[in-house]
Amino acid sequence: MLRTVAGDMPGTNALGSFLKARRALVRPEDAGLPAIGRRRVAGLRRDELATLAGVSLAYLTRLEQGRDRNPSEQVLDALGAALRLDADLTAHLHALARDASRPNGGPPRRPREQPAPGAGDLLDAWAGIPAYLRGRRFDVLAANAAAIALAPMYRPGRNLVRDVFLDPGARALFPRWDAVAAGSVAALRAVAGADLDDPALRELVEELSAASDDFRRLWERHDVRPTRNETKEFAHPVAGRLVLRRHSLAVGGTDGQVVIAYQADPGTPSAAALAGLTAPDHAAAIHVAEPRPPASHGPAASFAR
Repeated sequence: MLRTVAGDMPGTNALGSFLKARRALVRPEDAGLPAIGRRRVAGLRRDELATLAGVSLAYLTRLEQGRDRNPSEQVLDALGAALRLDADLTAHLHALARDASRPNGGPPRRPREQPAPGAGDLLDAWAGIPAYLRGRRFDVLAANAAAIALAPMYRPGRNLVRDVFLDPGARALFPRWDAVAAGSVAALRAVAGADLDDPALRELVEELSAASDDFRRLWERHDVRPTRNETKEFAHPVAGRLVLRRHSLAVGGTDGQVVIAYQADPGTPSAAALAGLTAPDHAAAIHVAEPRPPASHGPAASFAR
């Protein structure tokens, strides 16, 4: 039986869950409050947050319980400052409040994703650059041979978050797995926003919450961080250590599809290793040797095939 993360599923109070989760992460001393004696709750008490944000305790209680769903922009900004939210988390807070105020309780259900027209041809044209097309639920919708040579989890039909947490090979592939895992969950939160009535997203969150303590812990933090261009390290079983620059390119005309591409700095050992790994003969051999698996909600296969 799959375990549901309380407060995150359709028909529940996503705004209140967010406020309570973030309140639990703020230490009183960080907010300028004295930490005296034994505290019964982690982080800030509700009355402390109300005081810091300049709202009444009764009003904050109604927000957290979902009995008031129309906070003003000023109240949201005050809560964000009191909770020490960064720009991404503050924007997420505002998005949750906008969704909570909708008469129907949330956005419409989304259809099954299809790759943007021509995306596969574009990726294949980047023969020496590992690149794949990611959907809003973090499914891989298309990929070139170089991406599959870099990691089987970049094969079409895989789900990136599922593989990060359920594929033992992913832990070996990423030397900084903890950071990759935390970033994956925060990026999924950023993309999902308040759109947690999407059945496919709901099933993914429930599955991973039941199967992975790490995922459940990170999801319950309500961290939010969109995917950005940054450096990522791989420990490839054939090419060895690779330090690559990740580029995230939004695809116009789609509902959140993104092209992810990797490059190495010219003249570095990583550039030489990547060139060997993505050479047409080598990448094509890997592509043929590992047929595309069917899309599945079950645990991913290991990197070590």
